[in-house]
Amino acid sequence: MKIKKKLFSVLTCILALMVSLTACGSSSQESADSGNKVNVDVFQFKVEAKDALEKAAGIYMEKNPNVKINIQTVGGGDDYGAALKSKFASGEEPAIFNIGGPQDMIDWKEKLEDLSSESWVNEAYNGVLDAVTEDGKVYGMPFNQEGYGFIYNKEIFKKAGINPESIKSFTDLENAVKTLDSKKEELGLKSVIAFPGKETWVTGLHLSNVAFSNEFSSATDAFNAKNIEFKYANALKKLVDLQADYGYKPDGTKASLNSVDYSTQVEELFALGQVALIQQGNWAYGSVAGIDEELAANIGMLPMPLEGVKEDSIPVGVPMYWAINTTKDDEVKTVAKDFLNWLYTSDEGKDLIINEFKFIPAFKGYEGDNLQPKDTLAKEIIRYSNEGKTMPWVFMGYPTGWGMDKLGADIQKYLSEEMTWEELVKNAKATWTDARK
Repeated sequence: MKIKKKLFSVLTCILALMVSLTACGSSSQESADSGNKVNVDVFQFKVEAKDALEKAAGIYMEKNPNVKINIQTVGGGDDYGAALKSKFASGEEPAIFNIGGPQDMIDWKEKLEDLSSESWVNEAYNGVLDAVTEDGKVYGMPFNQEGYGFIYNKEIFKKAGINPESIKSFTDLENAVKTLDSKKEELGLKSVIAFPGKETWVTGLHLSNVAFSNEFSSATDAFNAKNIEFKYANALKKLVDLQADYGYKPDGTKASLNSVDYSTQVEELFALGQVALIQQGNWAYGSVAGIDEELAANIGMLPMPLEGVKEDSIPVGVPMYWAINTTKDDEVKTVAKDFLNWLYTSDEGKDLIINEFKFIPAFKGYEGDNLQPKDTLAKEIIRYSNEGKTMPWVFMGYPTGWGMDKLGADIQKYLSEEMTWEELVKNAKATWTDARK
């Protein structure tokens, strides 16, 4: 009896050992098959990068079957900052999210993981980490570099007899617009320009930046400013009025400019050759190419001239930064960091960044011929940068919500003639000061 018991005990141990060894040999695969994965939730703002990001996540998950990356995109006409706050307030905190400049560093300080030891930090171009660095620690990874100006249709300009290389001042731009307007019918244009008054990020952030990037030298300077002089308000008014006067008006009234959104501006009007000019950045290339690749290969970028101040340049900067939620489990944070590292520093990731995301990298290591931006607008941004004809993005240092909710909203009132420009300037100064108290 004792022998049988001992034999049974030995057999049981052997069986248990065999099961244990089998489990050890395939634990990773079983974990993946059973759905016991590391979940990394990504909450990001760049609508134009949505498909590319989802493709990149899919490739990464194939390589790492124990990882599940869930991507949610909120941007375009929506307020990402407000959406992010709602996301955190709901208790569904993402592992990876986006932050802007110095204000976001304060707003999200308790949620930001220190990324200073990540390998990509030493590869970042000079200055691109300044907005997310505090006390020598880095809290954000730059998306890319972007620039914006007046995107133009080369074929239409050629037909109108306009040499785009001659446009180096506000007067030059104004004269070109008037020429295009005089030939609107023969050029088949609905209007010369499509001005998206509905998009307060275009007006209250990007357009206003042309004035404030010449009042402040950086986003940090803007962030530290308790008040604004609005020194170049009159020059900014000329840029607003030029787009409004020659802009597409759905019902013929100036107020209807406020119903024109990004999709109407870029995909409906510009991409179909119904307007010659739009104020947008290199991110619009994909939207245009998705509709007309031939047109996308035949577009360029004119400067955004601030009359009498800086007239031959475009704003160039980092649109947003990737941040990692420091309150997440170490396992989740490790995977989140690895995914971002893979995306921007591996050979496969770099190829995606250039050819799928169509980004202008904010990092070194993209020197190979196969890693050069191929789209026409990215090349224009690089050209302006190489020529030193750029302005910084200081809107990242505006008070939270001020650019879109205050100034952008007031520009809409100005367009609908509910507010004078003098009232707009006065209100801009007051709301900035109130926000800094």
